Amino acid sequence: MQSTLIILAHGSTDPAWQAPFATLEARLRERLGPQLRLAYMELCSPLLEEVVQELAEAHPEGTRIDVLPLFFAAGRHLRKDVPAQLEALAQEHPRLELALLPPVGQHPAFIDVVAEIVAERGLRA
Repeated sequence: MQSTLIILAHGSTDPAWQAPFATLEARLRERLGPQLRLAYMELCSPLLEEVVQELAEAHPEGTRIDVLPLFFAAGRHLRKDVPAQLEALAQEHPRLELALLPPVGQHPAFIDVVAEIVAERGLRA
């Protein structure tokens, strides 16, 4: 079964806020290929629902979709709102296998990346 990774950001109406996410998507797609997509939870396109709809149409036989939140921690959005979105999408598209991954901020490598950035700025242990 084909698999797609959706990186999920909150969303904003401000194009300047959106720009780094578009850059992130483009750079990750260079490394990981076209099976990576960017979606937003709300406020701007492409919304999570729009991307899932496109993937459902592209893979009528079904596909696995992992959703990686570009959040530091699992607050209300990741504990309630996004799971509710995914549940509704799963009911609408029963051939899709949807999974919500832990947010990037909870990945063990995240602290290492932040430490590297801080070290670049001149703060060392």
